[in-house]
Amino acid sequence: MPVDTARALAAAPRTTEISWTPEDVQLYHLGIGAGVPATDPRELRYTLESRLHVLPSFATVAGGGAPGVIAALSMPGVDVDLAGVLHGGQSLRVHRPLPVRAAATRTDRITAVHDKGKAAVLVLRSDAADGDGPLWTAEAQVYVRGEGGWGGDRGPSSDAREERGAPDRTVERPVREDQALLYRLTGDLNPLHADPGFARRAGFDRPVLHGLCTYGMTLKAVVDTLLDGDVTRVRSWTARFTGVTYPGETLRIRMWRGDGTVRVAVGAVERGDAPVLAGVTVELTRS
Repeated sequence: MPVDTARALAAAPRTTEISWTPEDVQLYHLGIGAGVPATDPRELRYTLESRLHVLPSFATVAGGGAPGVIAALSMPGVDVDLAGVLHGGQSLRVHRPLPVRAAATRTDRITAVHDKGKAAVLVLRSDAADGDGPLWTAEAQVYVRGEGGWGGDRGPSSDAREERGAPDRTVERPVREDQALLYRLTGDLNPLHADPGFARRAGFDRPVLHGLCTYGMTLKAVVDTLLDGDVTRVRSWTARFTGVTYPGETLRIRMWRGDGTVRVAVGAVERGDAPVLAGVTVELTRS
């Protein structure tokens, strides 16, 4: 089969030298909708180099190059059609605040291949460190449709818990018509997000927004709404991609505060709050 589980798990880690500049950070922030209003001091923290703070989700694009989904498909033992691939989930743990400029080493490896029956799920772990020590650990869950059913381990079940009661805060964030085209410039050139013909071949009516763009937009909303813009309060950030966002839609982001955590649910307003992100948890440092 196109996913050779034994070979993928036995492959040596792949190490890549990466670097980024304040301009890369600013482009990422603009790609997830920062800068509106352009003169708002709270937005200038994301867009003006003299005040720049790095949203932790920048780690998902830091250094450019192939994002987690594409990187997983280039690992030994994986030979599948990109049109049959979906980003199923993403977790990120930052070990310290991310610098606005850095040179680092990122190490990628497949740590698990799960058999979900109708799909295989690859888990790609990425660890990054610079001269001062570890920066972040990330895991991307990559669904490969049509590649399950070989009798392998199903892996952990998804957290299906739904939040009860009214959320502590609800905000709405518009997605611009051109947002996917801008976000692509951070490194994810998957044609699913720009080419109508490719999107139809993948089963969608039109190009969809990058899941990691929705992921970043949501984290920014939490930081701005509940943490007064303090990006250093975020310790980890986990989400499952349960649906897609289309450019031009509006995200409704509901937040429930916990003891050192924030639970979040995200839906598309124009489609009756159709779920986009679920199982979302932000773990916080103590203020």
